[in-house]
Amino acid sequence: MNFFRGVMGGQAAGPQPSGAETIQKLCDRVASSTLLEDRRDAVRALKSLSKKYRMEVGAQAMDHLINILQTDRSDSEILGYALDTLYNIICNDEEEEQDESEDAVTPISVAGKPKSISTADESAQKQADDLGAQFTDQFIQDPEHVTLLLALLEEFDFHVRWPGVKLLTALLKNQGIQVQGIILVSPMGVSRLMDLLADSREVIRNDGLLLLQQLTKTNAAIQKIVAFENAFERLLDIITEEGSSDGGIVVEDCLLLLLNLLKNNSSNQNFFKEGSYIQRMKPWFEVGDDNSGWSAQKVTNLHLMLQLVRVMVSPVNPPGATASCQKSMYQCGLLQQLCTILMATGVPADILTETINTVSEVIRGSQVNQDYFASVNAPSNPPRPAIVVLLMSMVNERQPFVLRCAVLYCFQCFLYKNQKGQGEIVATLLPSTIDANCISAGQLLCGGLFSADSLSNWCAAVALAHALQDNLTQKEQLLRVQLATSLGKPPVSLLQQCTNILSQGDKINRRGSKVQTRVGLLMLLCTWISNCPIAVTHFLHNQENVPFLTAQISENLGEDERLVQGLCALLLGICIYYNDNSLENYTKEKLKQLIEKRIGKENFVEKLGFITKHELYSRAAQKPQPIFPSPEQMLFDHEFTKLVKELEGMITKAVHKSSEEEEKEEEVKKTLEQHDNIVTQYKELIREQDAQVQQLKEEVSSMSSQNEQMQSTITQQLSQIQQHRDQYNILKLKLGKDNQSQGDGSHMNGLQTEELTQLREEVEELRKQSALLQTQLGDKEALINTLKSETAQTADGSAAGSENTELLQVGDRGFIELEALRSQVQSQSAEIHQLQTEKQDMLKRSEAAPLSESVPGSDGLVDAGKTAELESRLAAQTTELERLKEEAKSSSESRAELEQQLASSTSTVAILQTEKAKLQTEVQESKKEQDDLLMLLADQDQKIHALKQKLKDLGEPVDDEDDLDAKDDPTDDDDEDEDEDEA
Repeated sequence: MNFFRGVMGGQAAGPQPSGAETIQKLCDRVASSTLLEDRRDAVRALKSLSKKYRMEVGAQAMDHLINILQTDRSDSEILGYALDTLYNIICNDEEEEQDESEDAVTPISVAGKPKSISTADESAQKQADDLGAQFTDQFIQDPEHVTLLLALLEEFDFHVRWPGVKLLTALLKNQGIQVQGIILVSPMGVSRLMDLLADSREVIRNDGLLLLQQLTKTNAAIQKIVAFENAFERLLDIITEEGSSDGGIVVEDCLLLLLNLLKNNSSNQNFFKEGSYIQRMKPWFEVGDDNSGWSAQKVTNLHLMLQLVRVMVSPVNPPGATASCQKSMYQCGLLQQLCTILMATGVPADILTETINTVSEVIRGSQVNQDYFASVNAPSNPPRPAIVVLLMSMVNERQPFVLRCAVLYCFQCFLYKNQKGQGEIVATLLPSTIDANCISAGQLLCGGLFSADSLSNWCAAVALAHALQDNLTQKEQLLRVQLATSLGKPPVSLLQQCTNILSQGDKINRRGSKVQTRVGLLMLLCTWISNCPIAVTHFLHNQENVPFLTAQISENLGEDERLVQGLCALLLGICIYYNDNSLENYTKEKLKQLIEKRIGKENFVEKLGFITKHELYSRAAQKPQPIFPSPEQMLFDHEFTKLVKELEGMITKAVHKSSEEEEKEEEVKKTLEQHDNIVTQYKELIREQDAQVQQLKEEVSSMSSQNEQMQSTITQQLSQIQQHRDQYNILKLKLGKDNQSQGDGSHMNGLQTEELTQLREEVEELRKQSALLQTQLGDKEALINTLKSETAQTADGSAAGSENTELLQVGDRGFIELEALRSQVQSQSAEIHQLQTEKQDMLKRSEAAPLSESVPGSDGLVDAGKTAELESRLAAQTTELERLKEEAKSSSESRAELEQQLASSTSTVAILQTEKAKLQTEVQESKKEQDDLLMLLADQDQKIHALKQKLKDLGEPVDDEDDLDAKDDPTDDDDEDEDEDEA
């Protein structure tokens, strides 16, 4: 401790040690001291020297400091000193602040050397940056050091957590990609950093925002992880707590982090939309008309908020995702709020410009949003449409250039894929809709098209071209527009006026000689007459146009005029490609001959290529938004570059083609059109036949189902009839027994009458059901006859004819089944009639029985014994009747069981018959195989016998195998006899 106090204390005797020596001694103290207090004091001393002796501390002490982080985790104070020291040697911000403070002092005393000082500062800053990068590489050389730092961030102690956050931020600034990779593979690395946003200490939370900004730069994987760690919810809560657009620098940091997470990351954009976070953006834009509250921080915050909206609906996003976000912004009222800012007063110019760009992309390609924007009116007296107010700013040369570009972009987005809006804009130019009392969009465009400002000419020409983009109807309608050039002269068409300005050049106030104006007019004409033969005819009808174009193309002009030559070649090529040969003097062939004679085909194609070779062409082709550093470079439109790319190759082919090739192509086109028409007719015929066949199938299926229902109904009726027949037989037997009895006639007649009444009702019900079945059978017969006639008429095609034949066969089978059902119903009706006849006979006999029994009953009193006997007989008969009913019920159940057994036995018999047939087939096949084998054996025996005979003839001894076989197996003959008997 005495040595350490000598180093850090007051003046000591002898020479003072240098800074490097002191740092070396401190490093030795850190490495060798066993007491924590000594190590802590040594690290504190290194921290105090780390800014002045940055290189020495970094080179000698970094390893010792990292070792402190690993070993002294229990002491937060020494950890804080070590982290601060590492931050001082790695970060470059403190060095910048020190340089700035020195620069503020030195120019006062040395007035003549500010320039040399600034140069020295620049070189010193460069060296500092290189030094920070070197120390960062040394620190992250072992990825475990970064993992250790992430673990230290879990410490809640302020003196550990805050320097750790700053150190990790400095590492990301110096070597972002390498540190991102280490954090990405570290377990729970991103989650630990996300916990910083929940820290109650604002300093750590705010520095955590800066850390996450560096972490999420250009790394989509980390962006997704941060988003799914509930980052959107936390950031939006912080923005709301800090006051939204009126908040401070913390709101700006949150917005920058949101931009990192959402820009060019479709997954996070979809998650942001699905989480209903777009709706939470609406309160950000609730600003009043008071212009006194626009501080610099508020302007910055609102500018970032508008950029965040644009990220969600950017044209480079997938079309489906963009359309979904546009729909959400309209439904939650965000678009309405942006339009309110657009029409408000006192809004700063840069916020107004960015708001116009934002509204442009929110409505681009969305019909609902475009219709709403068309209905927005400016708060003026009288109210004017917002489109008109914006166009007034676009054609006003006193407005800022960026604002005019933004208005042009807004107008282009309003007309993008919006034929309704295109028609409304063109309609304001037509004679029947012009209102002299109010300024319309068409009047503003015409005024800008022919004004003295070349930028207004270009913007108006491009805007009018977008009103005609991919819309043949509006191209034809615009031909009707007439302009009054001067008093006493007849009006001229808009097309002719544009060509007059191009051709006259210096004669009309030198407006046609400006490259920007001529480029704008040529782009308008090319868009106008492309894919519109009527407009081509109108253009060629002016006798001065073609000579002017050929003269412009054939001349050898300067570098600035090459673009004009290329556009003139494109316009002439469009006149050839879309020419319908309605003008004899300017047919396709004559125009190509004219090019070949006066220009040359190769020269024409070369001049046509000047457009795509221009340096500003590729820049305009990248994005739809017109972004130009200066008005002079505003030459190409994004949609026009697409048109050039589409037409350049077709025009080149059209110019090189001969008339014979064109005729052949026309013939091929006509033939293909005829084939297409024939194929279309056949397709329609097949569709009709398919529909008819499908209808017939449905009718047959419905008839089949009705037939099944009728069969089930008839089966039920048969069972009911059988039951009634059995009941009738039982009653008949009972009635015979009752007639033989003498004393219980009256009781039996009462019982018989009641049952006969019930039987009569059931018979009547059966008769009604039979009549209903007769009616249904007649209806089905008529339907089948109708179906036969329809199917006979629709049998035109081969495929349809075969299906109709099948349907007729199905109908015939249905008719045969219905005839069988009708015969069954008629037989049932006959049985019912027979039952009714027997019932009448029974009624007559029952009526006669009481009369015959009343005579002996009137002679005198009946004995009590006889009465008791009759009662006992009646009870016995009643019991007998109940028993018979039970027997009938049991017999019916047994009959059902027998029927089931019969059905199962029938199926079993069928299965056995099938198996028997299979076995018989196998037996026949085996017999055939045996016959074949016998034939083969007989042939071999004959061959063997012939060979033996030859051997005997040659004198060779031969054993008689037949005799030996007979001796060995005497049963062979018996087996052969049995086989012959079986055969």
